[in-house]
Amino acid sequence: MTRMNLLVAWFLIAAAGLLAQTKSVDVLKEESSITYRMSHPLHHIEATSKDGWFRVEIDPAKKEIKSVTAQVDVMTFDGGNSNRDSHAMEVIESIKYPDVTFASTAVKQRADSIEISGKLTFHGVIQEVLMRGVAKWEDHKLNVDGAFELSLTAFKIERPALLMVPVEDGLKFSLKAAFAF
Repeated sequence: MTRMNLLVAWFLIAAAGLLAQTKSVDVLKEESSITYRMSHPLHHIEATSKDGWFRVEIDPAKKEIKSVTAQVDVMTFDGGNSNRDSHAMEVIESIKYPDVTFASTAVKQRADSIEISGKLTFHGVIQEVLMRGVAKWEDHKLNVDGAFELSLTAFKIERPALLMVPVEDGLKFSLKAAFAF
């Protein structure tokens, strides 16, 4: 092999290595939010936080998400009713457990469909959760929309009640997250 061929081969190997590298990317907060929904026979409750921190490890060349981590301060959820929001913070003991955290254990992608499983820590309890959603890749941007549900009682939270009727046990979350890379 000539010296020029060796140089070209080295350059191609180095370029392939750079393209195969993963990147850690933080969320674009202004384009992202997480919302929870809770149901009671008399009404539905919804609150949103636009202050969550999400990070993805991605392989942009393959358009793959490798891992996800997240953290949200529970006090940043706003349901538009300060009394109800304050009561929710009492129920989940927000002073003792101020943050909800998530770390993925597996990510499965098939076209735009995505399933992310991982450990969610909420109210001092760690549970495995599964988020299903859609990952849309654009030029230097990734948008993820997803949803998951958790059981209040599984996280040792007493279900709030109205007129002595407790809310449903399922707490439904939806997530919109945008990442620029």
